[in-house]
Amino acid sequence: MATLCVDGCPSLRKTGFLLFKTSIIFVFLFNPSLTTRLYSEEDSVVILTSATVKQTLLNSSTAWLVQFYSSWCGHCIQYSPTWKALAGDVKDWEHAIRIGVLDCAQENNFDICKEFGIHFYPTFRVCASQDLNYVGADRELQTVRQLMVNFLQNHTTQDWPVSCPPLEPYSSADILPLIGQKSNQYTAVIVENEDSYVGREVILDLMMYQGLTVKRALSSEKSLTEKLGINSFPSAYLLHPNGTHAILHVQKRLRFFFSSFLKLLLGVHRKLSTSGAPQELPVSLIFSRSKVYMADLESGLHYLLRVELATHQTLEGEELKTFKDFVTVVAKLFPGRQSVVKLLETLLEWLVSLPLEKIPFDAILDLVNNKMRISGMFLSDQLQWVGCQGSRVGLRGYPCSLWTLFHVLTVQAASRPDALANTGLEENPKAVLQTMRKYIVNFFGCQECGKHFEEMAVASLPQVKSVDQAVLWLWRKHNQVNGRLAGTMSEDPHFPKTQWPSPDLCPTCHEEQDGIHVWNEDKVLMFLKQHYGAANISPKHMYSSQHEPNQETLGSPDNKPIKATQEKTVAPESSLLHANHAKQSDVEGAGQAGTGAHRETRPGVSFLGLGFSSVDMSLCVVLYAFSCVFLMVMFFFFRVRSKRWKIRYNRPYV
Repeated sequence: MATLCVDGCPSLRKTGFLLFKTSIIFVFLFNPSLTTRLYSEEDSVVILTSATVKQTLLNSSTAWLVQFYSSWCGHCIQYSPTWKALAGDVKDWEHAIRIGVLDCAQENNFDICKEFGIHFYPTFRVCASQDLNYVGADRELQTVRQLMVNFLQNHTTQDWPVSCPPLEPYSSADILPLIGQKSNQYTAVIVENEDSYVGREVILDLMMYQGLTVKRALSSEKSLTEKLGINSFPSAYLLHPNGTHAILHVQKRLRFFFSSFLKLLLGVHRKLSTSGAPQELPVSLIFSRSKVYMADLESGLHYLLRVELATHQTLEGEELKTFKDFVTVVAKLFPGRQSVVKLLETLLEWLVSLPLEKIPFDAILDLVNNKMRISGMFLSDQLQWVGCQGSRVGLRGYPCSLWTLFHVLTVQAASRPDALANTGLEENPKAVLQTMRKYIVNFFGCQECGKHFEEMAVASLPQVKSVDQAVLWLWRKHNQVNGRLAGTMSEDPHFPKTQWPSPDLCPTCHEEQDGIHVWNEDKVLMFLKQHYGAANISPKHMYSSQHEPNQETLGSPDNKPIKATQEKTVAPESSLLHANHAKQSDVEGAGQAGTGAHRETRPGVSFLGLGFSSVDMSLCVVLYAFSCVFLMVMFFFFRVRSKRWKIRYNRPYV
């Protein structure tokens, strides 16, 4: 096995080794931040050890790119963000090639690093079957990614990774007969120059998706480019299943734009890990990805108040404070219709006016269900997911609506700086995020999800110093969660978890530097404020107090629907309170914890913020009349008694 020497930290000489080792131990003991491992399970890399490396690499059906590093090596520490970025960038390639790391500074890994001939750090190896290949000294992300592509394309047929798609270019004779032919899936043809990597990278990006085949052709195929009308490269040509075909128009001719657009095609979805095709989406509600739907927000509030929180019999201590803060933030910032805002404000006034240290949740539930029959106060008890609809029950829904709710609240806090005045939260730019953090820790049904969110908050939430930074922080963490959950069983194959916003929604948000996708966060912030602003919240498909879809205006200056680049069809999930959604909240039987269906009542009389029904008013009148009669009887009784006393004791002037 050849010795691989890559410029990095040199091997330690025997001279001075003991002193160096002592210094390293001292630093690690007295600087706890340095003891943190460079890579963790949260990253997209596979952490290898002496016990797992051989069986993982030599018996794998995929190729591997492994970095042998040392945790005390300064260059390795500086390079770790690049390696993590590379692993995240090629995460969808994992069925063809995977990214691994092995720490040679750990004592139990000394022998395996010696066996692999590792002398300098970091050292890279591309491993497939029994072959070990040297990468080279250039460690720029784009260079390493292109080397991975070259390795996959040029590897021998015998050791070709089983799931790796063909990367060789197709000829005009292969592509032209497909034009105009009907098929059961899309076919995308990337036409590019010979030295371009875009086509091969897009092929690998889409290898884990079904409903689409990606091929590449070279610009030197003149008969093909003339037939397709392509004169600039790289370009993409899309063949639809129904036989139609056209050039794929994207804002920027970059790999990320091509891949993102193709992943969002109707009928294209991530391959399921289990056998069998996913259920097709029934045709019902059409929604635009460029809109936020009030039906999702209200359904999320309904589930939160009547189902998830209803599993707590009483609220006290930290839970009660968290609930009060949550109601405060939502009541002041929620840009909903008046009936829902009034319910939230009434609930807030009631909580503030109660000096109790312990409140039974049934009392809160009675107010949410408007048992006092307060006029003009209503929150639908129907689950009607629109933009948060999943392709089947148990996917998306409530978690999606909770993310959307807090995105809306962070944007509202940034757009309305005086909204939280006199609440004790007005000086805190992290008020919404801290409220979300405490709610997820104390109430969110998925405890594992809560732990992950808390870890993210501990690591980076203190860095937020303004309301704009709060908006961006939540967006970054949402994308981080999407990246972690992509390809897992909780992902809806019809709505894959991608980095958002996609290029078709915000092309200016995306840029490319040194071959890697980067975000223009100034543009992202502008987009988030527009997308989650009150003017972009659609009232379509909401339920009124009669359980009929309501088109009530939300106060938006423009309620005309905005046509998105692409629309998807979803099915409504309309169920009463007892419908269980335990898949998403991990609260078993939570659907039975609430009350029955809401009944619309006749409006009563509002007085000082309190509502009275006709029965209440009748009782008041009866009590008033009885009090008057009682007082009159007592008056005449004492008057007659006084007269008798005067006559008996002969004191007429008393």
